[in-house]
Amino acid sequence: MLYMDSIIWVFMVLIIALIFVLVFLRFIPVGLWITSLAAGVHVSIASLIGMRLRRIQPKRLVEPLIKARKAGLDMSLAKLETHYLAGGNVDRVINALIAAQRSNIEMPFEKASAIDLAGRDVLQAVQMSVTPKVIETPVVAAIAKDGIELRAKARVTVRTNIERLVGGAGEETIIARVGEGIVTTVGSSETHKQVLENPDLISQTVLNKGLDAGTAYEILSIDIADVDVGRNVGAQLQMDQAEADRRIAQARAEERRAMAVAHEQEMKAAVQEMRARVVEAEAEVPKAMAAALREGKMGVMDYYQMQNLVADTSMREGIAKASTPVDPKK
Repeated sequence: MLYMDSIIWVFMVLIIALIFVLVFLRFIPVGLWITSLAAGVHVSIASLIGMRLRRIQPKRLVEPLIKARKAGLDMSLAKLETHYLAGGNVDRVINALIAAQRSNIEMPFEKASAIDLAGRDVLQAVQMSVTPKVIETPVVAAIAKDGIELRAKARVTVRTNIERLVGGAGEETIIARVGEGIVTTVGSSETHKQVLENPDLISQTVLNKGLDAGTAYEILSIDIADVDVGRNVGAQLQMDQAEADRRIAQARAEERRAMAVAHEQEMKAAVQEMRARVVEAEAEVPKAMAAALREGKMGVMDYYQMQNLVADTSMREGIAKASTPVDPKK
């Protein structure tokens, strides 16, 4: 019985020891610690435990530290941990520092970490400092003084300026400034032929403006890749102006015609009113004559003489109309 109790006790001890070892291996990356020792980089077990307690994956810091030490950089685990906790990309910063060291570019860890925390790709910035990048602008339309539109496309060769990378403007600003320079140069040309004969005139004018001021890049060259002739904007504007003038003149003519028609209608109304008054006055004549006859102011003979005079006048008017030649056109 005692022998069985001893076996059970030993078995329980082994199980507890196995659980302890598994927890130890799960909590402490022994393999990573052995790798750092083999690489000649001393990382204590306490540091690994501290990173675990701070919820930091030790692999994210130990591997970049080994890489930096092997490249000859004087780097400490505390700096990497501080940058990691600040939300930076430790591996990218170390790669950028190694690339800067190989390219003889002075870049301390503080500047590289500041660039990374600013949201810029520090490794790409170092690579662009060594190998310039070509930025191609979209097609920029500009109009010369003779009214001809030109469409130009430029290629801008830039190099990263490490000193102005934090707080400096990006590629969009470079593209916008180059487009503004193209529009200004073409717009100040007397004819579009001057620009077509000397496309480098645009490059020289734009370069002299210092467009890289306040940006994270240094402009090395501006090359005009293509210049095409577009619309004749001046002629189109003249045609539009002529069409607008024609419409204005037509509107004024319609206004005058409407006024003439209205005046004619007024004249017709006035004539009609005069005729009505004449008819009304003629209707009063018989009444006046009857009243004169009743009152004895006019005799019968006077009435007959007046009728003879009216008849004689009507006859004379009829003879005059009959003797007048008729116009065949009418």
